[in-house]
This record gives sequence, C-alpha cells and structure tokens, in this order.
Amino acid sequence: MPSITQAKILIMATDGFEQSELEVPKAKLAEAGAQVTVAAPQSRQKPDSIRGWDETDWGRPVAVDADIESIDASAYDALVLPGGQINPDKLRLEPKALEILRSFLASGKVVAAICHAPWLLVEVGAAKGRKMTSYASIKTDVINAGAEWHDLPVVTDKGIVTSRNPGDLDAFSAKIIEEVQEGRHDRAA
Repeated sequence: MPSITQAKILIMATDGFEQSELEVPKAKLAEAGAQVTVAAPQSRQKPDSIRGWDETDWGRPVAVDADIESIDASAYDALVLPGGQINPDKLRLEPKALEILRSFLASGKVVAAICHAPWLLVEVGAAKGRKMTSYASIKTDVINAGAEWHDLPVVTDKGIVTSRNPGDLDAFSAKIIEEVQEGRHDRAA
C-alpha cells in the first residue's frame, strides 16, 4: 500500500471501548485520507452504535458502519483494536472477531492494538516470540503468552503495532500510518 490516502482501515470494537482509543485513531487516520470503517458484533447493546468508556464512566456512542459478521477482512489494509478493559474482553469471546484478526495476521496486514487490546493478540497466539507493549496491568499476560514486553509508547514487530495507553495515541496513530504505507509484512501469524 503506497499511500494512506488509498487505504481502507477497519476499527473493530464493541461496547466498553476506551473512548479516546477509538476516536483519536479514527480521526487521525481519516484526516490522513484513509477510509475508516467501524465494525462491531451484533451482540452490541444498540443496533446502530457502540458506547465508549470514558475514564470512570460510560462515554459517548460511536456509530457502527458494519456488523463484524459481514466483514471480509481481505477488503481492508489494516485492523485497529481499541482497548479499555471491557472491549477486548468481550471481543475475545466473539468467534468472528477472532477469525477477522487471524485473517489479518495470516495475510501480513497491519494490526494495531492499544491498552488492553493486546489480549486479543494473546487469545489468537500472536504474542509468542514478538516484541510488544500493552497497558501495564496486562504486562504479565503478554509475557506469559511468550512476548518480549517493553515499556515504550509504541512497539512494532512485523506489522503488529502495540501501544500502552491513551497518552500514547499520537505516536500510535502515526505508527499505524507509517506501517500501512510500508505495505504488507512477513506473515504476522
């Protein structure tokens, strides 16, 4: 993928995503010219939106463009996984969400996970042998899954971008754009 302006980015989330971890990358990727689609499982609370978690309470809804059950991963260039405690924990119980993630990894496309979203990478076995970061509270989970954990704003390993928390969103978003423009990586799975 030579230009972010030609990229199609899938953001996969459900109710309980960390508000800024969906909204900031979505805005920055769109500002850079990418076409951004927000997809959520049909198990969400409302048919047309998902509700964020904003620090200590429920946040604002974000419109859903597609059900994950209808997503064809081959139509997208990158996958962004927002964190929050609730969102990735719910998504790792959704077979279609895991299928989409595995498809991106198998094809060498960019996968970006922030905060607690690396739990999804752990769930599909993609942490083993990788350099990664995450929210500090799941550091042990990531290490136990076989990753080499680093306390850095952004860590990239063969197209898998991980980041720690909302304070890293500018670096996270910039790295997603950079990785998409580099194109496919060696098989990430």
